[in-house]
Amino acid sequence: VQLQASGGGRVQAGGSLRLSCTTSRSIFEIRVMRWYRQAPGNQRELVAGITAGGSTNYADSVKGRFTISRDDANNTVYLRMNSLEPGDTAVYYCNAVVGARQYWGQGTEVTVSS
Repeated sequence: VQLQASGGGRVQAGGSLRLSCTTSRSIFEIRVMRWYRQAPGNQRELVAGITAGGSTNYADSVKGRFTISRDDANNTVYLRMNSLEPGDTAVYYCNAVVGARQYWGQGTEVTVSS
């Protein structure tokens, strides 16, 4: 499974971005898709996830600001990020769980300036 992430960039605090992650396999074959992020000097952390059935979960730090969604026709998962804060600055990675295996995208960088 190949994952192609895009949509990162530089924004000011309070701004918005939408990240996309397109898979090489049908999204219906993917049990869970997740977004993680890793800031410099920090461990990679889970941001949001969406199951094949459409259930979602979020890190407490992004609840109410970020929304994960999926476009089944285009095998794409999105992460809409609103009210961005400098603390959201990180490289964002998409992750897919297929059976017992996990796959990672290449990462897309998000920088939020104050």
